[in-house]
Amino acid sequence: MTQQERLAAGDPAPDFTLPDADGTPVSLSSYRGQRVIVYFYPAAMTPGCTREACDFRDYRSSAGQRRPAVIGISPDQPAKLAMFREREGLNFPLLSDPGREVLKAYGAFGEKTMYGKKTTGVIRSTFVIDAAGNVEQAQYNVKATGHVDRLSKDLDA
Repeated sequence: MTQQERLAAGDPAPDFTLPDADGTPVSLSSYRGQRVIVYFYPAAMTPGCTREACDFRDYRSSAGQRRPAVIGISPDQPAKLAMFREREGLNFPLLSDPGREVLKAYGAFGEKTMYGKKTTGVIRSTFVIDAAGNVEQAQYNVKATGHVDRLSKDLDA
């Protein structure tokens, strides 16, 4: 499989409409006029994805600072996302992309190396989208632990 084309700063962010954990459609275009963090993760309720989601939850909960909105996207079905949201008290939408169309549009699905083996799957990735709908930052192959802290220092600077 060939590597998906990756987005870079300045590219228009591909618009999407996906169902959230309750089955309600959510569109990236509805966030125009504000910064938004869109992150892609492999599977709800796994250790790394839970750590990352909880870090984004805590980032959004930090008082006294104006923070970008956050959207998490995985191939999980809405029912699993609802369980994940409730179990972890997540304060941002989790969207379902079982067909992986949005993952592919962002270059967040493709060949990756896991435990020394090449495999095809979700590439843990984070994008900061500016108020005009353009990619401000595109980060691929991020680590679940510590990633949000590094991102927050950059965004809050």
